[in-house]
Amino acid sequence: MMAIYEVTDRFGIDRESISVPLEKEGGGAVTGGTGGTVEITAPATIPTSEWLPALEEDLLGLGFELQSEEDEEAF
Repeated sequence: MMAIYEVTDRFGIDRESISVPLEKEGGGAVTGGTGGTVEITAPATIPTSEWLPALEEDLLGLGFELQSEEDEEAF
């Protein structure tokens, strides 16, 4: 869970708006968007640590933007 938060924190996504089901599934998935809850399903077929770059790409694809270091300091 902390590894997933490390990625989502870089996007400035509020942890309260993230849902991560306990059950892992397939190659992992990300659904939702910038206006509401983001559901992140960790992968069952590969180690989560190897999947984290794909998580970042999926978040970019949903319209989230990486925050600058200045923006991160505001949290």
